[in-house]
Amino acid sequence: MPELSPRRRLLILAICCLSLLIVGMDATIVNVALSAIHHDLHASLPDLQWTIDAYTVVIASLLMLAGSTADRVGRKRTFLTGLVVFTLGSLLCSLAPSLGYLVGFRAVQAIGGSMLNPVALSIITNIFTEPRERARAIGLWGGVVGLSLGLGPVVGGALIDSVGWRAVFWVNIPVGAVAFVLAALFVPESRAPRARRPDPVGQLFVILILAGTTFGIIESPRVGWSSAQTIASLAVALIALVALLYYEPRRADPLLDLRFFSSAPFSGAAVIAVCAFGAFAGFLFLITLYLQQVRQLSALAAGACLLPLAAAAMIGAPTSGRVVGARGPRLPLAFAGAMLTAGGLLLARTTAHESYGVLIACMLVFGLGFAAVNAPITNTAVSGMPREQAGVAAAVASTSRQVGTALGVAVVGTVLASGGATSLGTGFVDAARVGWYVVAGCGFAVLVLGLLTTGPRARASAARTARRVAEPAPLARVG
Repeated sequence: MPELSPRRRLLILAICCLSLLIVGMDATIVNVALSAIHHDLHASLPDLQWTIDAYTVVIASLLMLAGSTADRVGRKRTFLTGLVVFTLGSLLCSLAPSLGYLVGFRAVQAIGGSMLNPVALSIITNIFTEPRERARAIGLWGGVVGLSLGLGPVVGGALIDSVGWRAVFWVNIPVGAVAFVLAALFVPESRAPRARRPDPVGQLFVILILAGTTFGIIESPRVGWSSAQTIASLAVALIALVALLYYEPRRADPLLDLRFFSSAPFSGAAVIAVCAFGAFAGFLFLITLYLQQVRQLSALAAGACLLPLAAAAMIGAPTSGRVVGARGPRLPLAFAGAMLTAGGLLLARTTAHESYGVLIACMLVFGLGFAAVNAPITNTAVSGMPREQAGVAAAVASTSRQVGTALGVAVVGTVLASGGATSLGTGFVDAARVGWYVVAGCGFAVLVLGLLTTGPRARASAARTARRVAEPAPLARVG
């Protein structure tokens, strides 16, 4: 690939950041739209859970496939395909005549979304080759997360109040179209020197694990934990997990190299990502419904109430990155876990008439905790890994984030439904209290795991794993 000018590299960075902006905004926008979707489409609580989780389950299932496909067929081609599918999915969501169609079109969105952020990050690391310049580029990329978190609720709230919930999906269409044209013109094509072969069987197992688990959790309050439907879905997930653990070590190019998990920092980062993003997804699901259903705020007012969360993210994320670079991930993970726990416990004490000052303080506490967790997750995941394996390790961490998001909404929503809040009105505050304790519990898990998986023994296990991963897999017989 020819040397690119600094201006061209910055333009490519901006194009990649556009994809992050629309995907990041989509998460918070849709949460703010849940109340309007509930009224317009007569959606039940499990229906609203599926509106979120149809997206996150699909994107979590396909992230690693999208990364390996981009390495094989070309990152630019995959990125452009992702933009087309995501934009088309957004258009279809805006036209959905019923809840079932909306859930299906959210899955289409997710197929496109899986090809955007991880592939865009791969493009950035391929374009910015000098370490310091790459670090600055990734820092700017990360800053867009805070921007999308802040813009999503406010822009979404304004659109919902003025036009309706369908308008929140329209935002993605012009941005996606502009990003497609610019990417087609200015982003160079690139591929990995040696791309992994497809692993369709492993991919199927991952889909069955995530879909079966999420379906069982969400639908259990409606059909019962002991129903054949719930038992069958959870059994499918368990069988697929056992099959994955048997099959993957026997492939020459596995979708998921299970040897990575013998590293305590890597395993810790994956579980921490699930817990932290589960807490965040549960928080967003509960707080947006509370503000609109219990406090009767408009979508715009509810979105404005979430601005402290975005402010905390924009301030805390860069600070956490600097601390990780200077002192390692242990302190930021401990801080993140403590603040997420405190935020969940404080919100568990809220009433139907809580002062907005208290709510804003709770959101600041929780937001600072969540802002601090992202940088150490990535750092811990790749800690001690061979450089050529760092991309795969980071992809597992990204997948773990999406798994956490899916499970957070599934578990918290199920707790709400089991507590009698299916009407999203009477009983919501009392039923949500247990949900906030679940959020706090996830934060406490981040604190404990952060301390356990960043010490000297954990780093030694990472070094041993790096040596094993650098060697050929001895059981590579399948595929």
